Amino acid sequence: MELTIVQGDITTVAADALVNAANSALLGGGGVDGALHRAGGPEILQECRELRRTALPQGLPAGEAVATGAGRLPARWLIHTVGPVYSPGLDRRSVLRSCYTSSLRVADEVGAGSVAFPLISAGAYGWPLEDALVQAFSALCAADTQVEQVQLVLFDAATAALAHEVLSQD
Repeated sequence: MELTIVQGDITTVAADALVNAANSALLGGGGVDGALHRAGGPEILQECRELRRTALPQGLPAGEAVATGAGRLPARWLIHTVGPVYSPGLDRRSVLRSCYTSSLRVADEVGAGSVAFPLISAGAYGWPLEDALVQAFSALCAADTQVEQVQLVLFDAATAALAHEVLSQD
Protein backbone atom coordinates (compact mmCIF):
# COMPACT_ATOMS: atom_id res chain seq x y z
CA MET A 1 0.00 0.00 0.00
CA GLU A 2 1.22 3.49 -0.90
CA LEU A 3 0.57 6.10 1.80
CA THR A 4 0.67 9.80 0.97
CA ILE A 5 0.03 12.93 2.99
CA VAL A 6 -2.07 15.56 1.25
CA GLN A 7 -2.94 19.05 2.40
CA GLY A 8 -6.41 20.01 1.27
CA ASP A 9 -10.14 19.62 1.53
CA ILE A 10 -11.23 15.97 1.65
CA THR A 11 -14.54 16.84 -0.03
CA THR A 12 -12.61 17.54 -3.25
CA VAL A 13 -10.27 14.53 -3.22
CA ALA A 14 -10.89 11.94 -5.92
CA ALA A 15 -10.63 8.37 -4.61
CA ASP A 16 -12.67 5.19 -4.78
CA ALA A 17 -13.70 5.81 -1.16
CA LEU A 18 -13.56 8.77 1.19
CA VAL A 19 -13.64 8.21 4.95
CA ASN A 20 -15.99 10.27 7.08
CA ALA A 21 -15.09 11.04 10.69
CA ALA A 22 -18.72 10.57 11.68
CA ASN A 23 -20.61 10.63 14.93
CA SER A 24 -22.43 7.50 16.08
CA ALA A 25 -25.81 8.85 14.93
CA LEU A 26 -24.59 8.90 11.29
CA LEU A 27 -26.87 11.85 10.59
CA GLY A 28 -24.30 14.52 9.84
CA GLY A 29 -22.67 16.95 12.22
CA GLY A 30 -19.86 19.45 12.30
CA GLY A 31 -16.30 19.39 11.01
CA VAL A 32 -15.41 16.78 8.40
CA ASP A 33 -18.73 14.99 8.90
CA GLY A 34 -20.81 18.08 8.13
CA ALA A 35 -18.59 19.08 5.21
CA LEU A 36 -18.88 15.64 3.57
CA HIS A 37 -22.65 15.52 4.06
CA ARG A 38 -23.07 19.03 2.60
CA ALA A 39 -20.81 18.36 -0.39
CA GLY A 40 -22.24 14.88 -1.02
CA GLY A 41 -25.87 15.92 -0.94
CA PRO A 42 -29.03 14.46 0.56
CA GLU A 43 -28.50 10.94 -0.82
CA ILE A 44 -25.88 10.27 1.86
CA LEU A 45 -28.21 11.30 4.66
CA GLN A 46 -30.98 9.14 3.18
CA GLU A 47 -28.69 6.09 3.18
CA CYS A 48 -27.54 6.83 6.73
CA ARG A 49 -31.14 7.12 7.91
CA GLU A 50 -31.88 3.76 6.32
CA LEU A 51 -28.87 2.22 8.12
CA ARG A 52 -30.17 3.62 11.42
CA ARG A 53 -33.66 2.28 10.67
CA THR A 54 -32.41 -1.22 9.83
CA ALA A 55 -28.89 -2.46 10.61
CA LEU A 56 -27.74 0.17 13.13
CA PRO A 57 -30.72 1.28 15.26
CA GLN A 58 -28.39 2.16 18.17
CA GLY A 59 -25.92 3.95 15.89
CA LEU A 60 -22.40 3.05 14.82
CA PRO A 61 -20.06 2.19 17.71
CA ALA A 62 -16.69 3.92 18.01
CA GLY A 63 -13.95 2.11 16.12
CA GLU A 64 -16.29 0.48 13.60
CA ALA A 65 -17.06 1.45 10.00
CA VAL A 66 -19.85 1.20 7.45
CA ALA A 67 -20.15 2.28 3.81
CA THR A 68 -22.76 4.24 1.91
CA GLY A 69 -22.77 5.73 -1.54
CA ALA A 70 -20.87 9.01 -1.87
CA GLY A 71 -23.59 11.11 -3.48
CA ARG A 72 -22.02 14.05 -5.34
CA LEU A 73 -18.56 13.54 -3.82
CA PRO A 74 -15.69 12.58 -6.19
CA ALA A 75 -15.79 8.99 -4.93
CA ARG A 76 -17.94 5.92 -5.27
CA TRP A 77 -18.27 5.20 -1.55
CA LEU A 78 -18.27 7.11 1.70
CA ILE A 79 -17.00 5.03 4.60
CA HIS A 80 -18.27 6.30 7.94
CA THR A 81 -16.26 5.61 11.10
CA VAL A 82 -16.69 6.92 14.61
CA GLY A 83 -13.57 7.97 16.45
CA PRO A 84 -13.27 7.94 20.21
CA VAL A 85 -13.53 11.14 22.23
CA TYR A 86 -10.17 11.87 23.81
CA SER A 87 -9.97 11.42 27.56
CA PRO A 88 -6.58 11.79 29.28
CA GLY A 89 -7.58 9.22 31.91
CA LEU A 90 -8.57 6.47 29.47
CA ASP A 91 -6.40 4.69 26.92
CA ARG A 92 -8.57 4.63 23.79
CA ARG A 93 -5.73 4.42 21.27
CA SER A 94 -6.78 0.94 20.13
CA VAL A 95 -10.26 2.28 19.32
CA LEU A 96 -8.73 5.11 17.30
CA ARG A 97 -6.49 2.69 15.37
CA SER A 98 -9.54 0.48 14.79
CA CYS A 99 -11.22 3.36 12.94
CA TYR A 100 -8.52 3.13 10.28
CA THR A 101 -8.34 -0.67 10.09
CA SER A 102 -12.15 -1.08 10.11
CA SER A 103 -12.42 1.50 7.33
CA LEU A 104 -9.83 -0.39 5.27
CA ARG A 105 -11.71 -3.66 5.89
CA VAL A 106 -14.90 -2.03 4.58
CA ALA A 107 -12.92 -0.62 1.63
CA ASP A 108 -11.77 -4.16 0.85
CA GLU A 109 -15.36 -5.41 1.07
CA VAL A 110 -16.60 -2.86 -1.47
CA GLY A 111 -13.56 -3.26 -3.73
CA ALA A 112 -12.01 0.19 -3.27
CA GLY A 113 -8.44 0.47 -4.52
CA SER A 114 -7.88 4.00 -3.23
CA VAL A 115 -9.04 5.56 0.04
CA ALA A 116 -8.72 9.09 1.44
CA PHE A 117 -8.83 9.55 5.22
CA PRO A 118 -9.18 12.64 7.37
CA LEU A 119 -7.32 12.71 10.69
CA ILE A 120 -9.89 10.99 12.90
CA SER A 121 -10.75 12.31 16.38
CA ALA A 122 -8.31 15.24 16.14
CA GLY A 123 -10.99 17.92 15.76
CA ALA A 124 -14.07 18.20 17.94
CA TYR A 125 -13.22 14.94 19.73
CA GLY A 126 -10.09 16.58 21.14
CA TRP A 127 -7.39 14.00 20.40
CA PRO A 128 -3.91 15.58 20.64
CA LEU A 129 -2.71 16.20 17.11
CA GLU A 130 0.67 14.50 17.24
CA ASP A 131 -0.69 11.35 18.89
CA ALA A 132 -3.62 11.26 16.45
CA LEU A 133 -1.04 11.18 13.66
CA VAL A 134 1.01 8.48 15.43
CA GLN A 135 -2.10 6.30 15.81
CA ALA A 136 -3.16 6.88 12.20
CA PHE A 137 0.25 5.93 10.80
CA SER A 138 0.57 2.96 13.16
CA ALA A 139 -2.76 1.56 12.02
CA LEU A 140 -2.36 2.33 8.32
CA CYS A 141 1.20 1.04 8.01
CA ALA A 142 0.37 -2.24 9.78
CA ALA A 143 -2.94 -2.86 8.02
CA ASP A 144 -3.55 -6.02 6.02
CA THR A 145 -5.54 -4.67 3.09
CA GLN A 146 -6.02 -4.93 -0.64
CA VAL A 147 -6.26 -1.12 -0.88
CA GLU A 148 -3.38 0.10 -3.05
CA GLN A 149 -3.40 3.84 -2.35
CA VAL A 150 -4.18 5.65 0.90
CA GLN A 151 -4.16 9.40 1.30
CA LEU A 152 -4.22 11.12 4.67
CA VAL A 153 -5.88 14.43 3.85
CA LEU A 154 -5.05 17.21 6.29
CA PHE A 155 -6.77 20.55 6.09
CA ASP A 156 -3.94 22.94 7.00
CA ALA A 157 -0.24 23.31 6.22
CA ALA A 158 0.90 23.09 9.84
CA THR A 159 -0.79 19.73 10.35
CA ALA A 160 0.58 18.43 7.05
CA ALA A 161 4.10 19.51 8.07
CA LEU A 162 3.70 17.78 11.45
CA ALA A 163 2.45 14.64 9.68
CA HIS A 164 5.58 14.51 7.50
CA GLU A 165 7.72 14.94 10.63
CA VAL A 166 5.86 12.18 12.54
CA LEU A 167 5.99 9.81 9.58
CA SER A 168 9.72 10.32 9.13
CA GLN A 169 10.29 9.35 12.79
CA ASP A 170 8.55 6.03 12.29
